[in-house]
Amino acid sequence: MLEFLQNNDTICATATAPTKAALAVIRMSGTQSKRIVGKIFTPIRKSEGWTAEGYKLHYGSVYDGERLIDDVLVSVFSAPHSYTGEDSVEISCHGSPYIVQEILRLLLSHGARLAKAGEFTQRAYLNGKLDLSQAEAVADLIASSSRAAHRLALSQMKGSYAQELSDLRAQLLHFSALMELELDFSEEDVEFVNRSELQSLAHTILARIEHLSNSFSVGNAIKHGVPVCIIGEPNVGKSTLLNTILKEEKAIVSDIAGTTRDVIEDTVIIQGVNFRFMDTAGIRSTTDHVEQLGINKTFSKIEQASIVLLLVNAGDTLPNIQQAITDIHRRVTAQQHVIVAVNKIDSISEKTRAQFTADRFPQLGKTDAILCISAKNQEHIHELTSLLVEKAQVGNLNEHDVILSNARHYECLQRAAESLRTVLSGLQQDIPNDLVCIDLRHTLQSIGEITASISNDETLGHIFKHFCIGK
Repeated sequence: MLEFLQNNDTICATATAPTKAALAVIRMSGTQSKRIVGKIFTPIRKSEGWTAEGYKLHYGSVYDGERLIDDVLVSVFSAPHSYTGEDSVEISCHGSPYIVQEILRLLLSHGARLAKAGEFTQRAYLNGKLDLSQAEAVADLIASSSRAAHRLALSQMKGSYAQELSDLRAQLLHFSALMELELDFSEEDVEFVNRSELQSLAHTILARIEHLSNSFSVGNAIKHGVPVCIIGEPNVGKSTLLNTILKEEKAIVSDIAGTTRDVIEDTVIIQGVNFRFMDTAGIRSTTDHVEQLGINKTFSKIEQASIVLLLVNAGDTLPNIQQAITDIHRRVTAQQHVIVAVNKIDSISEKTRAQFTADRFPQLGKTDAILCISAKNQEHIHELTSLLVEKAQVGNLNEHDVILSNARHYECLQRAAESLRTVLSGLQQDIPNDLVCIDLRHTLQSIGEITASISNDETLGHIFKHFCIGK
């Protein structure tokens, strides 16, 4: 049995930030919550006494013996209708750190203990209020720093992702049941379903698993920021553009070529989407060892980017710009987007600007784009940022979309897909059912690990230790 399943004690912790504020909330969960609060709380109408009536706000005072600590509001939630599924109590007091610590001290002195990180949500999971994927989404919701990340975490917490996995698991169980049933009647040579139908079902399930797995790149970008690599030759204006987008002097701007020798990174939220920009060393032939190291880092960052922002000089020749686009396409994949930003258009005529259209650059890919900007004068920067949001492909995400953003889930689905491919191979090669069933069970186990089928303390401990105290 898991170690924390044996813990029936009552826990408490602050649910608000540990700083001076107008209000603070202290929460408790466990069978003794109501009794412990009754030891320190006196309702405003003393004659009524502490009834611990659920789903009601109780106004009164917290005392340490005869000493008044604070006037508070107490909310009571009776099991199983609470966040954790246990009897729970929340005390809303004034936000003085001293008052909070005094109330916590009193609760501990009457039998509660301090909660560990994520223990409230851990209990919600163990009591069946959330599955494991929903519990992890709670942490993501708290950590969300953009509208897209918030929508993604909310979608997973509400269960759309869990429902998708449940449907996949149900199909696999049906698949497995048919195979196991044939094993039971193997001596009678009974066939309950032909192998071509099983192969068709396996292909359908595998396609859905792969679709979920492929969404990880989008989900991970939403969660941690869409990676955008700004590249180009020295002095083309990469650092100026980064500073303009971030609206701060993050990178040093100089007329001296090769100023940026290391990668400068920062994040910014644009139209509800979190972007992680990487300003890189200018790409050129050089004998400077340190500068060459920076250029090598540039090439490494290109591989990590979802969007490559190629900055070129408006004063350069068309053949040179075309060659730059060709060179970058040798380094990007079909899944990466390339945006060509023609910078310093304030230094050229309107007639020259007109030549920078997509039809003049056959080197551009189908999902690429080109536009003219002036990073120094902030000209057409809004059009550029809007294009970045469009290429990020997360603007239309809603709370019902099923997107994978958790690395642990991704690994589980990768294992499930690998096992299912082995199942398909076995069906095609007419391998005996008992051997096919082994790989089928591995597929079921891998999917089950995402939501519930966990067999060791270490995995759960790793998940919940990243939560904040009080959640």
